[in-house]
Amino acid sequence: MKKVFFVIIACCFFAAQVFGQSTTREENPNAPEVTFEKLEHNFGTRPLNSELEYEFVFTNTGKEPLIVQNCRASCGCTVPICPNDKPILPGEKGSIKVKYTTTSYAHPFDRSFTMTTNAKNSTVTLRLRGEISQ
Repeated sequence: MKKVFFVIIACCFFAAQVFGQSTTREENPNAPEVTFEKLEHNFGTRPLNSELEYEFVFTNTGKEPLIVQNCRASCGCTVPICPNDKPILPGEKGSIKVKYTTTSYAHPFDRSFTMTTNAKNSTVTLRLRGEISQ
């Protein structure tokens, strides 16, 4: 009896998964789209304990306003400053300013951060590279 009950419960669970509502959504053809001038910047060789800054420029190539929701760095030494104070209208440019503090020892570096938006390509990863020398 327990086996029959278990089989019935398993079948109900399987049927609920198969016939449940789909979570896929239709893509909006007018949705904003982020197009960056470049996704990576190489600082080359830089000295120890220095402050580096770079500005990633992008354009909203979609048909609706672009809303930047979040910028998150891979480590505490990289600080992205996102333009989330107002929506970026279609055709307009925006930028993300990034500050990177080099360390006190020589090594190559490769830091990334992600920007999350309401665009078709909702998450974009950007990179800073270079080498710290003595």
